Amino acid sequence: MFDTILIANRGEIACRVMETAQAMGVRCVAVYSDADAGAKHVAMADASVHIGGAAPAESYLRGERIIEAALQTGAQAIHPGYGFLSENPDFVEAVEAAGLTFIGPSARAIRAMGLKDAAKALMEEAGVPVVPGYHGSDQDPGHLEVEADRIGYPVLIKAVAGGGGKGMRKVDAPDAFINALESAKAEARTAFGNDAVLIEKFVEKPRHIEVQVFGDGERAVHLFERDCSLQRRHQKVIEEAPAPGMTDEMRAAMGQAAVRAAEAIGYKGAGTVEFIVDGSDGLRPDGFWFMEMNTRLQVEHPVTEAITGIDLVDWQLRVAAGESLPARQEDLTITGHAFEARLYAEDVPKGFLPATGTLAHLAFAPDARSDSGVRSGDTISPWYDPMIAKIITHGPTRAVALTRMAQALRQTQVGGTVTNLAFLGALAEHEGFAAGDVDTGLIDRDLEALVADIAPRDADIAMAALVAGDLETPAPDTGFAVWHPLRRTVPLGWQGEALQVELEVLGPQRVDIYTDGRMVQAEHTGAGWRLDGQIAPSAQRVGAQVFVFAQYGLAFDIVDPLDRAASAAGDGNVIEAPMPGLVKAIYARPGQSVQQGDRLAVLEAMKMEHSLLAARDGVVAEVLAESGAQVEAGAPLVRLEEEEA
Repeated sequence: MFDTILIANRGEIACRVMETAQAMGVRCVAVYSDADAGAKHVAMADASVHIGGAAPAESYLRGERIIEAALQTGAQAIHPGYGFLSENPDFVEAVEAAGLTFIGPSARAIRAMGLKDAAKALMEEAGVPVVPGYHGSDQDPGHLEVEADRIGYPVLIKAVAGGGGKGMRKVDAPDAFINALESAKAEARTAFGNDAVLIEKFVEKPRHIEVQVFGDGERAVHLFERDCSLQRRHQKVIEEAPAPGMTDEMRAAMGQAAVRAAEAIGYKGAGTVEFIVDGSDGLRPDGFWFMEMNTRLQVEHPVTEAITGIDLVDWQLRVAAGESLPARQEDLTITGHAFEARLYAEDVPKGFLPATGTLAHLAFAPDARSDSGVRSGDTISPWYDPMIAKIITHGPTRAVALTRMAQALRQTQVGGTVTNLAFLGALAEHEGFAAGDVDTGLIDRDLEALVADIAPRDADIAMAALVAGDLETPAPDTGFAVWHPLRRTVPLGWQGEALQVELEVLGPQRVDIYTDGRMVQAEHTGAGWRLDGQIAPSAQRVGAQVFVFAQYGLAFDIVDPLDRAASAAGDGNVIEAPMPGLVKAIYARPGQSVQQGDRLAVLEAMKMEHSLLAARDGVVAEVLAESGAQVEAGAPLVRLEEEEA
């Protein structure tokens, strides 16, 4: 076994790898960027090395600097985590050339699965079922159109070097094919530098079921399946294991296909074989097809660990150190059911826009596993993925595990940034999801209900008023007045709307709170406030906001009347950056006439591009930023001329 490894990653996966490695007695070296100098993974490590600037290209993607750090600190091996360099075969070769061990598959295996078209051809040779389609090299639009007709509509156009839904278009009819093809190719060219596409039959009620495999370079086993069908824009939201409705016959067929795929490329380490499944008529052994293979540990690996009792990182280290597989296929069994929910800093009402912020408060449910790379006081940076944590629950049955997930989400507390917590809570309590009626279109079909606004209750407003009025912990002389009880207005706001709230302090243990004419009676018992006899939710003030930890977290503004007056007189013609980021492109120019919805600029933040659109028809007065500039949230980018009266 190694005595020292370097982890070439950050955030929750770096922390996750360290937990297992350090428990095995292995010394861990962290690497960090300028933005991560005080990060959790750096604090956890036995040693750490600074590798460059905040941008990934200046730090976590600098393979040569990471290898140098490993050699400097005496590491014998490098664990790549996921993302960044984890599936880069050139990096694997460089690691091995330096005399180090790469904790993962060979460069040859990664290359074999790197392009979807080549991987599908390889899988066909290995006897793994693939989706009917065209994976050839002839990219002439006319030829692709003929192939689409042969496959039969609807079809899916996919970039061969794709990922994250980029370069992907569904086409329902022949007359829409050419436009969709041009659009997919353009997006693929921009995202991957490769505009080649493949065409596949579109499965009408698709489910995304993947199989965890593990190999030692000679033989492989599977650790059963995960259902990752709950997706939005091809991004996974909640995963579970095993898949609901799975039969023994289909599990055996999928597992055997996944093992054939791994053994066909001499796979070593943890990997995932992803299948698209036709869920329109139940799960059938002839209704699944190979989609792609992820040659690394997956984000959702904890659900597999929960149902098998196996630590996959432990296995990774042992196999990389030269040991054979720790178990045979017949040794592996499933116990119970598990779910994982991905908690992100993102503004759901604004279209799931990634968010930043300092986590003034962060607390997780005591009875759930929470994998996180941040702590209270840490900042969600605009440079990296805005994941706060993965929340994992396990139970003897699917119903129990899901009930525990819903409870864990209700108990999770985040203060300092907006999150998708309420959205996850709505999913965990979705009737169809609870019944196991899952497919990749579920979220889009029910999106309106899943993102419905949550209205604060009188008790929630009352608790916010107590905190905003500095009465969270009342002093002994609170409420003292010579002639009458103290009564004052607390200027609170909710989602831009002013709330009429008054506090009447009747003593150190009694406050009456009036909101829109209704009264909430607050009594302090010594252990905390009770509102109308019920235990009050916890809350915390963060600057000019109060976070009340009820209904998945409610953020109230403490309104300064002067600020309100200033904002009312502000300039509504300015297009601002909604978050810190890099100005990728400016399309507006002074004097240009624009229409509502026209794209004026593109901001790159949180590994995503965000188009900034004109809110109305008008004329561009001035452009206030240039392409390539790094800007803060609220920075003015483009200003339109004043509208004529």
